[in-house]
Amino acid sequence: MQVEPVSTPTADARAPLLAGVLAAFGASACCAGPLLLVALGAGGVWAARLRLIEPLQPFFLVVALGLVGLAFHRMYIVPRRCAPGRACAAPAVLRRQRVVFWGSVVLIKALLLFPFVAPYFY
Repeated sequence: MQVEPVSTPTADARAPLLAGVLAAFGASACCAGPLLLVALGAGGVWAARLRLIEPLQPFFLVVALGLVGLAFHRMYIVPRRCAPGRACAAPAVLRRQRVVFWGSVVLIKALLLFPFVAPYFY
């Protein structure tokens, strides 16, 4: 008799969520990057070069939103499959994972909205 490996959708949601955060950083790099570099004292050429990735901003935006949607699907829509007695079966673990998910969504939202409010900082 073969035993099917037990996986949890919440564990599978980590990769798209992390990739979504990275894509959000890519989407805001054209605007937040120069401001961050100027705040750290490294301006000039570095800040100007980051403006070159501004045409890629819509691509990063779509990728970030798609990956957050995939993580949401794996966290909430797909039924959990976890063997009893494992850490993933504990309700506290699922609650913590959801708190981290929504915290990441807030970070991603802030990064994606930053290019629209960046002109007020310059």
